[in-house]
Amino acid sequence: MVLRRDGEGAIAIGQPSHAWLSGQLARAWDPAPRPFDEVCLAAEQHDIGMAEWDLAPTLNRETGLPHSFMEMPLDLHLELWSAASSKLVAQSAHAALLVSMHGTALYEMRDLDRMEPADAAKVRRFFAERRAEQDGLLGALGLTREDVRAGQRLVWTLDYLSLALCLDWAPTVARGAPLRGGEADLRIEPGGEGRVLLDPWPFRDEAVRVRCEGRRLAGGFADEAEMRRAVAGAPIVPLSWELEPIDV
Repeated sequence: MVLRRDGEGAIAIGQPSHAWLSGQLARAWDPAPRPFDEVCLAAEQHDIGMAEWDLAPTLNRETGLPHSFMEMPLDLHLELWSAASSKLVAQSAHAALLVSMHGTALYEMRDLDRMEPADAAKVRRFFAERRAEQDGLLGALGLTREDVRAGQRLVWTLDYLSLALCLDWAPTVARGAPLRGGEADLRIEPGGEGRVLLDPWPFRDEAVRVRCEGRRLAGGFADEAEMRRAVAGAPIVPLSWELEPIDV
């Protein structure tokens, strides 16, 4: 769950809807990802492991809202990411591979030396299991890790860009974005209501419009069952953004 907080409460954006944004961005990217359909599918489904959880999220009792993806207990987060690629592999082994690699890349950002030893051991086990999974998929596809690095980097960049839109992070920078001239930092700047400016411009068209959906939550909850009913019945909020290049 991605939670976009504002003065009226919060808009709960399901992880699959945030990932839908990533898929839209992937299809507009320049250079076009290769293999196109598989990388776009991976971008659009990179949070497939959280799809069922989003239908019945757990309650963060400190906020009275569903746990956001950044607030999930470690055990739950590991469980969902451990199952992610297996939910996609029957559709596309290549996309499943990229989703698995995205999960390990996320955990590589954590400093295991600063974690509780028991938690660090769980993450190391996750790494071992996912890398074995990835090796199996690479072997079946006849590919190496270097062959799929560009696709994995694009999924990473699009995940960040989509979150920057959903959570209004601008101004911010997507580090090491795979652009036409090679990897470079991508500046993300606010451009006014519903507009976001990018430099360097990473898309084929002169402007790109993307959209997703959230649900309006008016307040906090003390009971998890009540919160789940509220999420299921909450008004749908359409969200959209116009992406344009920064005028130099």
